[in-house]
Amino acid sequence: MKILAIDSSGLTAATAVIEDDIILAEYSIQTGHTHSQTLLPLMEEIRSRIGLDLDSIDAYAVAAGPGSFTGLRIGIATVKGLGIAKDKPVAAVPTLEALAYNLYGAGGLVCPIMDARRSQVYTGIYEFAAGTGTDDGGAGILRMRPVMKQSAMAFDELSARLNEIGRPVIFTGDGIPVFSEKMKELLTCPYETAPAHMSRQRAASLAALALAYMKGETDPELEGEVTDADSLDPIYLRMSQAEREKMERGG
Repeated sequence: MKILAIDSSGLTAATAVIEDDIILAEYSIQTGHTHSQTLLPLMEEIRSRIGLDLDSIDAYAVAAGPGSFTGLRIGIATVKGLGIAKDKPVAAVPTLEALAYNLYGAGGLVCPIMDARRSQVYTGIYEFAAGTGTDDGGAGILRMRPVMKQSAMAFDELSARLNEIGRPVIFTGDGIPVFSEKMKELLTCPYETAPAHMSRQRAASLAALALAYMKGETDPELEGEVTDADSLDPIYLRMSQAEREKMERGG
């Protein structure tokens, strides 16, 4: 199965094409430009470099959120347009699940964090566990499962939750530099932070997880879905700043 994946949910614009377990191409860029300026040129670069015929794509994948409201809308609109035009299915993969999948096979907990402003993070807690072959699809198959599903919360609250669980945790995501001092101050559980190449949006990870969704090989507690392009919607988790300001004005 050939999948084209797009992630414009955070600071990085990323796109990749995989065919089954092979990465055919992966591009990512983090600049001062908007995703509307960078995403389509990245896709065109991939198309020209590998001679990609869009008719050969079996499915599309998108980081469906949470994340930047503007970035999500750009990614969703792009994939929705392609899916409708080519009549192909779409895997809507939560951004935090895709970030955690960067650390496939990690021994402890994986905690992606994205800066959500106002001292909050978009976050979730995940672990990788081997199946037993009874009700989880196959013995020995390593799958990601949620210990805490994705949500928006104060970093203080997340720290308290991790301290309560008490297991070693590795953080990934663009929230690391923002909350590094808070980590030192609040966390009592063992923790470490992922290096830069594993701590940014990677479209290949997104595509790999999308493939697992397509094949029905994900944990049932994960929150992504395979859908038709018409039904594709972003996952915001909270109101936009404009909506909050309107509520504060009594609108």
